[in-house]
Amino acid sequence: MRKLLGYILSPITIVLFFLVLCVFQPIQWLCYKLGGYAVHKRCVDILNFCLTSTIYFLGDTVTFVNQQNLPEGKPIVFLANHQSLLDIPPLIWHLRRYHAKFISKIELTKNIPSISYNLKVGGGANIDRKDQRQSITELMKLGQRMKDNNWSAVIFPEGTRSADGKVRKFHSAGVATILKKCPNALLVPIAINNSWQLVRYGVYPLNTFTHVTLKVLEPIEANGAPIDELVALAEARIKEELRQA
Repeated sequence: MRKLLGYILSPITIVLFFLVLCVFQPIQWLCYKLGGYAVHKRCVDILNFCLTSTIYFLGDTVTFVNQQNLPEGKPIVFLANHQSLLDIPPLIWHLRRYHAKFISKIELTKNIPSISYNLKVGGGANIDRKDQRQSITELMKLGQRMKDNNWSAVIFPEGTRSADGKVRKFHSAGVATILKKCPNALLVPIAINNSWQLVRYGVYPLNTFTHVTLKVLEPIEANGAPIDELVALAEARIKEELRQA
């Protein structure tokens, strides 16, 4: 029944999602040109609120839980498991006070309304996976921007999306590169649950009446510990939250 409803309701959500992207493309451009980073960021925050809201037409819901007293004005590296592209809009919206930046494939900086423009000017890292030197340089630049501006970053250490929700092994290279330039950053795991269910049938039909949760877990202070151990600890905490072995 949920899949059948998906066939009926998905066109509405997909059209609204694309319409939001198209509407915000010129708005973003104006905000950035006339107001600089601060005004552009507010525009991007609202954009991602709107993108997140489109899935409610499917009967889907998103709950964000943050019971941690995270410091503002201090760089944070958020480490999250990754289940679908729909993880990203609610993360941007709910982490907006921390100026969270993303690491994206450089291919996404072209030909996608709103998203490509934001990736070019928003302050994140756009990496070429075929060029290791370029990727490292971009991550180090991001780490420096985090240090200079007290920004944060969201990293998906699995490196790819999990099609069944099972957490894959976390890799530490990206975190290690950022911490070289921003060693005082706090590490904060985020457990994402059920996002994969939204796209279990693919982009069409999208699933219906799915409850997605994003929960901020206990922060991890680096304190000079090996990065591999810190990232493994974040992975273990996320698996424990999701009740995965």
